[in-house]
Amino acid sequence: MSLAVTLLCGAAWSLADTLTVPVGQQAGTSANQLPNNGTSSAQVVQRHGQPTTRHPAVGQPPISRWDYPGFSVYFEHDKVIHSVRQHQPRIQ
Repeated sequence: MSLAVTLLCGAAWSLADTLTVPVGQQAGTSANQLPNNGTSSAQVVQRHGQPTTRHPAVGQPPISRWDYPGFSVYFEHDKVIHSVRQHQPRIQ
């Protein structure tokens, strides 16, 4: 009996679909619009304007963060080291 149940459940799971949406295709700022690593802070301002919030640098080397609507940019000194999209909860 347990073998039949195991096989039946296994068959049901094998029919399930997995939906994968690449980050760049999700709603909001696409990955190719985010500042690339190595971009200067002046270039980020030129392309995206002034950030809504500038967090002061901490640590050694100094790491700072600028927040824009939908994404954040992390700098070491004045060069981008990482750009990330911010989580946008779905409104229902």
